[in-house]
Amino acid sequence: MTHLTSEQLQTLRSALEAEQATLQTDLAEHGAKEPDGVWDPSSSGLSGEEADTSDAADQIEELVTNVPIEHDLASRMHDVTDALKKIERDAYGICEVSGEEIPFDRLVANPAARTCIAHA
Repeated sequence: MTHLTSEQLQTLRSALEAEQATLQTDLAEHGAKEPDGVWDPSSSGLSGEEADTSDAADQIEELVTNVPIEHDLASRMHDVTDALKKIERDAYGICEVSGEEIPFDRLVANPAARTCIAHA
């Protein structure tokens, strides 16, 4: 990582760690998954002899809304976590397509960037 100074790298690491903390909070707020990653309708409050159809519709609507949000948050968390691991391995800031160094300005704009602008 010769193209990044230790100060630049620390700035980017701090940004990644802050984003990781925010993503963890957001995932906890939006997460509808059970520990094994599978939605369990019996845990949704819909169990019993007769569920209120209005409550059931509200819960399904919430699920339909949260699943895409949760997917996007989980995907971003994966990118952020991967970037932090790359910092530890001294492999951070390298385009995954070309192997070229990712410019510092691009990393400031998106510290978890996997590619340079040309391959984005």
